[in-house]
Amino acid sequence: MPALTPRLAAQLRKLIPASEVSLAADALRSHSGDKWFAVAMPEAVVIPRSAKSISKVLSFANRHRIPVTARGAGHGYVGGCVPVRGGIVISTARMNRVKEINSKDFVAVVEPAVVTAEFQAAVEKLGLFYPPDPASRADNSIGGNIATNAGGPRCLKYGVTRDYVLGLEVVLANGAITRLGSRTHKNKTGFDLHRLFVGSEGMLGIVTEATLKLLPLPPFRANLAVGFSSTRDALAALAGIFAAGFLPCALEVADEFTLRAAYRRTKSEKLRGCKAHLIVELDGHETSVRGEIKALERVVRRNHPLSLQRGLGAEACEAVWKVRREFSYALRDTGLTKLNEDIVVPRGKLQDLFRFAARLQRRHGLQLACFGHAGDGNIHTNVMVDFKQPGAKQRSEDCLDELFRQVIAWGGSITGEHGIGLAKKRWWPQAVSPESLALHRTVKRALDPKGILNPGKFI
Repeated sequence: MPALTPRLAAQLRKLIPASEVSLAADALRSHSGDKWFAVAMPEAVVIPRSAKSISKVLSFANRHRIPVTARGAGHGYVGGCVPVRGGIVISTARMNRVKEINSKDFVAVVEPAVVTAEFQAAVEKLGLFYPPDPASRADNSIGGNIATNAGGPRCLKYGVTRDYVLGLEVVLANGAITRLGSRTHKNKTGFDLHRLFVGSEGMLGIVTEATLKLLPLPPFRANLAVGFSSTRDALAALAGIFAAGFLPCALEVADEFTLRAAYRRTKSEKLRGCKAHLIVELDGHETSVRGEIKALERVVRRNHPLSLQRGLGAEACEAVWKVRREFSYALRDTGLTKLNEDIVVPRGKLQDLFRFAARLQRRHGLQLACFGHAGDGNIHTNVMVDFKQPGAKQRSEDCLDELFRQVIAWGGSITGEHGIGLAKKRWWPQAVSPESLALHRTVKRALDPKGILNPGKFI
């Protein structure tokens, strides 16, 4: 029996403006999945323009125990916004206003569908800075970043989305609209309840407004793009950078398979022949950054790079990052299916991780492509699969089981950015203690006792 019967659907259409509700097949299909493999059809799509409309829909859904799945830009990698139990999808796509950018308070107030890159461009025009920079920031939204606690290369120095959320307006499962946190940069008035919703993957409430912390925009940037003959040399250079007292704003690594694919896609000569590659970026005032980048270059050269390119200024730095943002697309160009994992290991285990990935390749007959945020141990370990090959599906599952088991044994995390969603649901009980699992369930029951918010996921 459908969760949303024809009688209830008719009632839903009377609750809010008719233009905010759709039962059309095209609308249902376009809200049935994200960038992962799972698809499930909702029974209605609501695209509200206000928190008031969301409040009415959630109050109605809670009263009738109708599943509700919140959706942002739909660029997630773990099936987090797939409505596996049907019911209603609430898309925040129309709630896309930047309500305020305040240069004196260093805060901005935004609605959830504001595109991350567009927001960053807007604040930078005013000499302000919003650091979180997920690779797909041109497509994803602030609301989705909050739901997954998104990071990106710059989180090494500046932290992740959670570190920039000062306050939230949230609609709870019963329809209550609540404001949490504030617009001050320090606040110890009670629990940090607003942060509870950051990374909650739409299971505790729906964010309808965020107050975000801003920083002064660093006036100058410089980076090094460095090719190496081995991953060992690249990681030795990384260790040397920290040992010399540098804290880059970004420190990225890529392996040989990723670089070969990226060269075929971009034709960037600095990738040709490299078996490993580092990007190291500094920011700050121009005089100090120019001096530090020279000192950093001397440190890196101790590890015998094949090539080293220095980028000075925003334009030169962005040219390097433009190539880096093609890595994921380049792997898709191989024709293999990319199982995109975002595991995190303690920084001291990076060399072990790359060795372990090589063993997994040999053991399971699958290619692994590793690249990502080496500075904080968050490496996108992509299992590349040709599902047309006999037994490939089972081999890929066995490979992932072994990968996650080892990451957990090292004290690492099974996800650093994308979330659990559906993709990592089977490993969730291994990744947390029984006490932590019970506490998650307690919080979920307290805020959503009827279990209507994003059901079928990891809680």
